[in-house]
Amino acid sequence: MVDLPLTASDESLASIAAFKPQTTTFCQPTREEVGPTTDVLGLQLLTLSQSETIDLLIERLNHRAKTRIAFLNAHCANVASTDWQYRQALESCTLVLPDGIGIEMASRLGGDPIKHDLNGTDLFPKLCDALRDADKSVFFLGGRPGIAEATAQAAVKTCPGLRIAGTQHGYFGPQDETAIIDQINVARPDVVLVAMGVPVQDTWLARVGARINAPLLAGVGGLFDFVSGATPRAPAWVRKTRLEWAYRLIQEPRRMWKRYLLGNIAFVARALAHGWKRRSAARRKTLSLALKRALDLCASALAITALSPVLLLTALSIRLESRGPVLFRQQRVGEDGTTFEMFKFRSMYTDAEARLDQLLQANDRNDGVTFKLKHDPRVTGIGRWIRKYSIDELPQLFNVWRGDMSLVGPRPALQREVERYSALDRERLCGKPGITGIWQVSGRADIPFQKMVEMDVRYLKTRTLITDLVILARTPLAVVSARGAY
Repeated sequence: MVDLPLTASDESLASIAAFKPQTTTFCQPTREEVGPTTDVLGLQLLTLSQSETIDLLIERLNHRAKTRIAFLNAHCANVASTDWQYRQALESCTLVLPDGIGIEMASRLGGDPIKHDLNGTDLFPKLCDALRDADKSVFFLGGRPGIAEATAQAAVKTCPGLRIAGTQHGYFGPQDETAIIDQINVARPDVVLVAMGVPVQDTWLARVGARINAPLLAGVGGLFDFVSGATPRAPAWVRKTRLEWAYRLIQEPRRMWKRYLLGNIAFVARALAHGWKRRSAARRKTLSLALKRALDLCASALAITALSPVLLLTALSIRLESRGPVLFRQQRVGEDGTTFEMFKFRSMYTDAEARLDQLLQANDRNDGVTFKLKHDPRVTGIGRWIRKYSIDELPQLFNVWRGDMSLVGPRPALQREVERYSALDRERLCGKPGITGIWQVSGRADIPFQKMVEMDVRYLKTRTLITDLVILARTPLAVVSARGAY
């Protein structure tokens, strides 16, 4: 992901307005979030225990929710660092499970340690028991001829009653791919385990997964060799000390020395670099947010003091024109979906909310999310004037002082709007809402909703104190011009 830094210039602000989200943007809107994760080497890894992971998989199977799983160990991370297709396959998985002490170490260096090892060989027997109890079937695909069948037999032996949908070795060419997929679909399995090795299995599943009708697909690496007995596992005491990699190196030194000696050195170096980068970024973010909060406190206090005559005169005008409270209080959705009470000067008659349903058909916005009406009959005379020049927003300075809002940020959304948000739209909730922002200084209500979302997301991804000062400096001109204010 490449972000252009913001500078104090109109060109930088224009780049926000022109932002077009990609599939690899912040929060990964195309990737379903199904459980708690932590960042390890730039990938989101599941942080549940083994039993919790099994429960999650069974729940998704019961709902036939499409799920693609991959495992990440130190070797996988090394491969992903140079193979962009494999990296993309991992990023698009529903779940990536941590495998081995190397990943645990990398997570500690990143500041958010993983507590549970979810390697496939240890998880497999528990998964088989759960699949049997839930009456789900498994298809084994991969390995040398005879290995998939031997794996299925060993699985049934240790887990009597497990339903086997079918087996197929992994030695097939592109010309056989359609026939293999048809074979799987005819068998109608609930789970397809694919053991073709890294990175082939995961890139293959990423490419053809949509054509396989089974709800759960998993790339399992060397699992079949271990379960079938073709490759012996380390003794239990070795596995307990987390030295299984050393046992495998002793067993097959000629084949494994590059992976476990040179590979481990490269992995440690990469983990150290990523951990340092994450911690540095976290420190910079903390400092940036602290400076932003200091600006909010100082500027809102000064503004409340300087504008107190305007606040009092507006309150008096509202009270003289129509009955009802001077302030309009409304629940809005703020940072991370939390709600708060937002203050505005009342610019509508007191029955405005009750009359909303009658006006929905006349909505000037066709985005299906927000409601805007240029000539809204619910707006009072003084209300039309204070809305035009954004005076109705001034009480939100108290929201800024309280910490509910910031001077600069996305506008706070209504709960009924958020309920219609897509995954991308929800990214604008990743920061504290503001009184003004890039949307307000670029045309306000004249800007379509999706364009507003794109601008807000870009701002949140690249915001700096300089950016906030530039937007604040441009706000008075936007208010005086009254463009898009209704």
